[in-house]
Formats: sequence, C-alpha cells, structure tokens
Amino acid sequence: MKIFFSLSVFCMTASVMSLPAFADGPAMPNSARICSTCHSFGAGEAPKTGPNLYGVFGRTAGTSEGFTYSTAMQNSGIVWSDETLSAYLENPRAYIPGNQMSYAGMRNPRQRAEVLEYLHAATEPAE
Repeated sequence: MKIFFSLSVFCMTASVMSLPAFADGPAMPNSARICSTCHSFGAGEAPKTGPNLYGVFGRTAGTSEGFTYSTAMQNSGIVWSDETLSAYLENPRAYIPGNQMSYAGMRNPRQRAEVLEYLHAATEPAE
C-alpha cells in the first residue's frame, strides 16, 4: 500500500510539474511541448536557448529582439507564416541551411498543424 501511495503522489506531482507555466493560456498539445524546452511564448518573456516566439507570424526570420541569430537565419529573408513555419519545423536544417536550431524536425504533418494552431493561440497579440 505504501508503494501504491508513493507512486500515486509521484505521478500527480509529475503531471502538475509538466503543465505550462501560464495556466491561464491555451492548452499546450504534447506535440508543442518540445518547443517549450527552448522557446518562450509570452509577450516580454526573455528568450531561452531559442528566441521568444511571441508575435512570430508575419515577422521576418532572424529579427526578434534580444536573441542572437545565425547569419543563415538573418539572411534567409523568410517571413514566418503557416506555410514557412511548417516547412521549417519539418526539417529546419534543410529549410535554412546553417541555422543554429538543434531540433532535427517534425515529420508528422498532423503534429506540425497542432504546433501551428498552438502558436497562433499562444503568440498572437490580443486584438
């Protein structure tokens, strides 16, 4: 019984600890959790290993303030949209050769669509 209770407490604690830091924001799908390892999403939040993604749609790649980008990203001329982000997420190294993102890519189109839906909800300024 002690083992069951201890395991139950551990599982409940682990599930609470995995919740996004902004409980009042949109629910983060599992497919987007890997993004939160390196990226922040809220207005005014400091960048992590990767840039803050707040306001990413419509922004030119490599221009978010407070983050040092690779020359490849700065010179790409890409404007982030559903199409460009999906292609980038599928294979970052092929889409922008020489970029610094250490993520190998998300091959599943359904997962990419979930990430894009989440990014729209979490990173677009309220109107």
